[in-house]
Amino acid sequence: MVNELRTNTGAGLMDCKRALVETNGNVEEAVTLLRKKGAASAAKKADRVAKEGLIESYIHVGGKVGVMIEVNCETDFVARNDEFRAFAKDICLQIAAASPLYVTRDQVPEADVAKEREIAAAQVVGKPPAAVQKIVEGKLEKFYSTVCLVDQPFVKQPEKTVKEMLTENTVKTGENIIVRRFIRFQLGG
Repeated sequence: MVNELRTNTGAGLMDCKRALVETNGNVEEAVTLLRKKGAASAAKKADRVAKEGLIESYIHVGGKVGVMIEVNCETDFVARNDEFRAFAKDICLQIAAASPLYVTRDQVPEADVAKEREIAAAQVVGKPPAAVQKIVEGKLEKFYSTVCLVDQPFVKQPEKTVKEMLTENTVKTGENIIVRRFIRFQLGG
């Protein structure tokens, strides 16, 4: 069971063993526990400086879409790792497929957020104020998942977001991983 959990989560042997003991052998609960611990561990690493990394590129078949991305980590050892390179390539594929405009929510101009909020509010005229607020916030979440890379469902595993994939890779490598910036080119666009 420990080996199966390790294979599914990428967590260490002892972490998997502890999670199974804590959850009395329930594999699903152990996965959840490891994901929670992984997110907490990644949050601790978020303040560490990530100045190494790599520039990755991707040109889609037919040459109509191209992406260039900078992904940073803490050491050149991790930057040269094949898994890190594969992750950077997957993020390039994500950008090519989903066309995000920004990496994170804090990069979205406040004017764009205000405009989306105004449009959403105009679409729900006549509803009670509490309902309007919830609907507008829901529409803003959808807006963010369209324009922000980290909020998008990951194209290879749609049940996870790009942010969750970043967190998983941070836990696997033991280093802070940051998508610093990207540019997407589209022929005629």
